[in-house]
This record gives sequence, C-alpha cells and structure tokens, in this order.
Amino acid sequence: MEQIILKNVTKTFKIPHEKGYGIKSAAINTLLRRKKYETLSVLKDINLTVKKGDFLGITGRNGAGKSTLLRIIAGIIKPTKGLVAVRGKISPFLELGMGFQLELTAKENIYLYGTILGLKRRQIEEKFNNVIKFAELEKFIDTKLKNFSSGMVSRLAFSIAIQVDADILLVDEVLAVGDEAFKKKCFEVFKKFKKEKKTVILVSHDKKIMKEFCDKIIYLDRKK
Repeated sequence: MEQIILKNVTKTFKIPHEKGYGIKSAAINTLLRRKKYETLSVLKDINLTVKKGDFLGITGRNGAGKSTLLRIIAGIIKPTKGLVAVRGKISPFLELGMGFQLELTAKENIYLYGTILGLKRRQIEEKFNNVIKFAELEKFIDTKLKNFSSGMVSRLAFSIAIQVDADILLVDEVLAVGDEAFKKKCFEVFKKFKKEKKTVILVSHDKKIMKEFCDKIIYLDRKK
C-alpha cells in the first residue's frame, strides 16, 4: 500500500534583493527594470512513491533540496505546484528541539516538546522516565536548557521524538551531532523501526548508515 505519493512536485523560493532606499534608487530600478527578487528553483517535477514499510534513503549535494522535500512531505511547507498525498500519522525528526525554551528545565521542556509533537499529558508522564534514561540526563532533570551543551539538547529532543507512535518517520541528519555511544543507541532505534515495518525516509550523507538500513536510495541533484 502506498503511504506517500508525490506527483510533479516543484518548489521555488523568492529571494529578495537588497533594498535600495530613496527616490533615486527607485527610479534606477524602474528604468533598468530590475526585479525585486530572484526566483530559486529547489525542486522540479519530483515524482515519488513510498510504500508502507519502506526504509528510503535520500542523499545528494548540499542545496539539492533534500530537507525541503521532507518539509513538503511533512506538510510544513507547501509545494509551488504538484500533488502530495500522505496516508498515516507523521513524526518529523526535523530541526529537533525547535520549540524548546532555554529558560525552562529539562523536565519542563519534555512536557512542552511532547505536547508540540502531539502527545497527551498522560502519555508524557508514562514515557517520562524512558526519555530521561535514553537521553542519559538523569542528573540534569531540573537544569535549565541554557546550561546544556548542543549535544545534550539534541539527545533530549531525539529521546522525546521517538516516543511518538507514528506510521511515517521523516529523519533529517539527526545523527550529525552526538557522540559515538549515543549514535549506536540511535541505530538500535532505527533497527526497531525497520523491524516494526515503520515507513521511514532518512536524509543523510553517511553511506554506512544508508547501506545498513535503506531498502533503496534516491540521489537528489540540482542542475545549474
């Protein structure tokens, strides 16, 4: 069964030019017919079908549109044109920790971020100890996040995100930070997802990870 279908998906962004102030600048721009912005085409006519249980890898050079594609599938941004159809609950591992409040403690942020990800308070309470244990932050429950290292913040965010019971998981370079021991724990989570036949789309530059987990790999490239 198809869980994700993309047909002719295109995404362009408008990049504004530096503003020129004053009558003289406006007159020059008008005379030269200068545009106020440039159009940047990130994705063009993408066709993709992902079936239930697929573990799909997406790789490619920086700027090829990998993260943009995940955000479109997650519904965070809309395509400029094309069709996107998704069946099932999505858990996006994108920009982990967005929504964290640095002035709040780890405990307070678990409840906050868990709520953002769609967990009920009862569910957060049931999973609280699992989050802290996985993140290895038992001694820092009442410490404000502003005193955390970037690795500690990433561990906490990942540990919360994996508690969401989703059908589709969108993972964007979440292993780019963190020590080797924590990466190994994340690999075990991926193995669990694969065993449970979760549908996973993984964006990464790591060939080893791709080879170990992905059933198929797409290489995205943006032509000049």
